[in-house]
Amino acid sequence: MREPQPCALLLSGAQVVTVDAARTVYTDGAVAVADGRIADVGPTRELAARWRPGRTVDCRGRAVVPGFTDAHTHLFQSLARGIGDGLAIRRWLNEFMWPYALHLDAEDARTAALLGAVEAARAGITTVVDHHYAPGDPATVLAVAEAIEQVGLGGAVARGMLGDRTRIAEERGLPAAFHRWSTARELELTRQCMAERGPGSRVRVWPGPLNLSYGDPELTRGAVELARAHDVRWHTHLSEGARDPADFLAAYGTRPVSWLAREGLLDARATLAHAVWLDEEERAALGAHGAHVAHNPCSNAYLASGTMDWRGLRAAGAVVALGTDGPSAGGRQDLFEVMKQTLFAQRQATLDPAAARCEEVFEAATVDGARYAGRAGGSLTVGAPADLAVVDLTGAARQPVHRALSALVYTARACDVVLTLAGGRVVFEDGHCPGIDEEELCARARERAHRLVKRAGFVPLTTPWQR
Repeated sequence: MREPQPCALLLSGAQVVTVDAARTVYTDGAVAVADGRIADVGPTRELAARWRPGRTVDCRGRAVVPGFTDAHTHLFQSLARGIGDGLAIRRWLNEFMWPYALHLDAEDARTAALLGAVEAARAGITTVVDHHYAPGDPATVLAVAEAIEQVGLGGAVARGMLGDRTRIAEERGLPAAFHRWSTARELELTRQCMAERGPGSRVRVWPGPLNLSYGDPELTRGAVELARAHDVRWHTHLSEGARDPADFLAAYGTRPVSWLAREGLLDARATLAHAVWLDEEERAALGAHGAHVAHNPCSNAYLASGTMDWRGLRAAGAVVALGTDGPSAGGRQDLFEVMKQTLFAQRQATLDPAAARCEEVFEAATVDGARYAGRAGGSLTVGAPADLAVVDLTGAARQPVHRALSALVYTARACDVVLTLAGGRVVFEDGHCPGIDEEELCARARERAHRLVKRAGFVPLTTPWQR
C-alpha cells in the first residue's frame, strides 16, 4: 500500500456535494487540499488512508460545497443598506441610487467594497463580479479591486461606463455628472485599469457599460472590443425594467439583444445582468451565442422588476448564474437566499412546482457561476482550485437532514457557513476573516455611512417608522 501523502488540509466526515460531472454526493466524505487545489475527494475512510494532513477539520454534521459565485453585485452600495425602500426601479434610481452614487467619495467606495467582500467571504462566496461605477475614476476602481483581493476573494470589477449622453439617458433624467467622460475617454480609462490588473491577478478589471438601454451603443461596441483584446468578459445591465426594450427599440429600431447579435457583439464573453424582459428571439440569440446571464431574483422582487424566464433561457443554451445585486436591492449578499428565492419566484410565476429544482439553482450558484466568471472551479474535483465552503447543518432549523442538497437550498443561510477557502487560503473561519479587523471596519463603515446619508440628504429615509 502506498504511503500516505502530505496535504495541507483534510476536511472529513462531511456531506460532500461535489457538483462534479456525475453530480456525486458523499454522505460521509472528505476533501483533501494541497497547494491551493483540491487534491482528492471521496469517502472519509479512503482519504484518511491516502493522506497525511497538516491539519484535519472534523466536519461531521456539516456539508462541504464548492465556493459560490456572486455573478452580479455592487459592493459600493454597502453603505446604503436598508434605505430607499418601496420604490419601483426608475424612481429608485432617480430618487435614491443616482444621488447616493454621486455623493460617494473614494474612501467611501473602498470601505464599502471591503465590507461587502467580508460579507461575501462569510457567506461562502469565493468569486464576485462587482459592477462598480461610484466613483468610477481609475484610482477608485483599482482600490475596490484591491479591497476584494485583500479579503482573499477572486473575480472581477466591471468598471461601469456611460460615455456620451444618449437621448434615452436624457429622457430618463440621468444626472449630467454621470457623463463625466466621453465614450472614447471612458474606454481609455478602462483600458488603463485592465492593464494594471492583467493575467495572473485574482481580481481582474472588465469593461462594464452601465446599461444597454440608455448607454451609448458605441461604448458597448468598444467594451466588447476591449474584452476580446484582453481576453476577459464584459458586463452590463440588460432589460431589467419593463420599458427598457421598448425604449431601445424606439431609439434604434431593434431590441437590445437583437442589436448585439446583428452587430456581431454577442458572444460567450457577454455577462448580462437581469435579462428579465426578453422575447423569444432574444432568448434564442443568447443561447446560440453562448452568452451568460446573471439572475438576481431578490433584487427583482425588491424593485418589482419582474421574473426572468429561467427555464426558457437555460433551454436556449444560455449559462445562467446567480447574483445578489448588491446590499441596497436585497439586503444581504447571501446566495442561499438567492437560490431559494429563485425556486419560489419561478414556481409562483408559472404555478408549476417543477419549474425550477434544487439541483438547478445549486449548479447556477457554483459550477455555472464559475463558467460565467471565466474561472476554473465551481466543483469539488481533483485539480480544481480549492474554492469551497463548510456549512453547518446541525441545529433545530436544519434537522433532520434527509438530503443535503435540500437542506442547503431550503434551510441553510449565510450565517451557517463556518469556513470558507478561496484558492486554498482560509478567508473566513471561527467567526472572522483572517487579517481583517472587522470591528474597526464596521465602525468605520457606520461613520462614513452616517456622514454620507447627511451629505446626500437622505436623513428622512432613515425615519424609524415610515408611513
